[in-house]
Amino acid sequence: MHDILDLDRFPLDRPGSPAWQALVDRCRADLAANGMFNLDGFMHAQVAAQEASAMMPKFDSDAFRHERAHNIYFLKSVEGLPEDHPALTRFRTANRTLCADQIAESALIRLYDWPDFASFLAATMDKPALHTMDDPLARVNVMAYTEGQALNWHFDRSEFTTTLLLQAPEAGGDFEYRTGLRSDDDPNYDGVARMLAGQDDRVRLLHLTPGALNVFKGRNTAHRVTPVQGAKARVIAVFSYYDRPGVAFSEEERTGFYGRAS
Repeated sequence: MHDILDLDRFPLDRPGSPAWQALVDRCRADLAANGMFNLDGFMHAQVAAQEASAMMPKFDSDAFRHERAHNIYFLKSVEGLPEDHPALTRFRTANRTLCADQIAESALIRLYDWPDFASFLAATMDKPALHTMDDPLARVNVMAYTEGQALNWHFDRSEFTTTLLLQAPEAGGDFEYRTGLRSDDDPNYDGVARMLAGQDDRVRLLHLTPGALNVFKGRNTAHRVTPVQGAKARVIAVFSYYDRPGVAFSEEERTGFYGRAS
């Protein structure tokens, strides 16, 4: 894995070593304090660029174009909220998605299937283990955002989200987030409404660089990707792990996410 990752700075190949433990401790501290951690330069920049370049023709010919209007919950309605509640403000999201079966020979799949990567992530999240998905489409996705496209405000279904940026756009395409906007016990609808109205001074903007690994607590952290500007696409990979083996989406879920069941 030395050919694709900077394992001198990030010694994932030496689990249990003092250097590995120091990195895990640092990531845990960042998660606790900020709801995320970032490892800039995790993937060699030239490898990230090569991966993005190799995928661009596939985005043009084979990708699923995802475009929809939605609220921050991706739900038609929320029990207890009137339809005109400002927490249900609607936005547009648009991107193109490649699935794991379309990038089978990529460095991303090598990384995803590398046991030391899952072990490291599990340690940072303080979990006994993480497992790859059995789903041939969902296990790794790569999204491209072109001029004017964005991933708008939302919460994730999963507790943690793991991404790796392959290519940054000329402008825009930044990661904007508000850590701990809600909790498992308190939906904080009024706080969500204030944040969507631009009245929350705890919203932060993060500019990621190609090759950066980003892990964040997406279930209770509101986040979005700001609209991309310029001719260069934002290209980012999302790795899906679970704390139990054998997870796969249903055919209905695959069709909804990717426009096909297999």
